[in-house]
Amino acid sequence: QVQLVESGGGLVQPGGSLGLSCAASGNSFSYVAMGWYRQAPGNQRELVARISSGGSTNYADSVKGRFTISGDNAKNTVYLQMNSLKPEDTAVYYCIAQISSDIYWGQGTQVTVSS
Repeated sequence: QVQLVESGGGLVQPGGSLGLSCAASGNSFSYVAMGWYRQAPGNQRELVARISSGGSTNYADSVKGRFTISGDNAKNTVYLQMNSLKPEDTAVYYCIAQISSDIYWGQGTQVTVSS
């Protein structure tokens, strides 16, 4: 049973920074990729950033240049550093882990950008 434990959400002012982390456990196979999705009220869930086991990354256009995803394969942990946050970044952020073609989801952590 794969478990993803997220941490680091919270309230931040516009222009501020916040870091998220997600640790995966319960699996003896290698992860193909890990990443972050987000869902704002009334919106569909969208990909924020993804990193493959080889280190390749891709980002949503809306966060390029502001967010940085990184990973630690030895710890099965993925990080998301969010800078220059905007009110429109407010959402529940979900960690994902991909094993083969299966996607596993974390429980989500709230990020609120507001003055």
